[in-house]
Amino acid sequence: MFQERIMLTVNDIYNKEFKLDTRGYRPQEVDKYLDVIMRDYEEFISIIKEQNHEIKQLTEDNLQLKQEIRILRTKIEALKDTDNDSGSSNVDVLKRLSNLEKIIYGK
Repeated sequence: MFQERIMLTVNDIYNKEFKLDTRGYRPQEVDKYLDVIMRDYEEFISIIKEQNHEIKQLTEDNLQLKQEIRILRTKIEALKDTDNDSGSSNVDVLKRLSNLEKIIYGK
């Protein structure tokens, strides 16, 4: 994924040959510096892999939570429907009770 955008690999850096000039750089200094660059590259690659793993895990967690939300919303809607049905049946029972009381007590 990220390797297409990176121009150098650790091996490219390690195997790089520098031309020497009469006033050239000290090879030991160049080697030391390249070693630091190589360690950084390896660390960057490691960090990227860790972050990709974390992204994958968080995406999976997110999908699972979305599924749980869908299930809970469905349950809530079912409970609302049940509550509405029992509410209307309670009203019917109260009306019938009221009518029976009128008949019994003659009011």
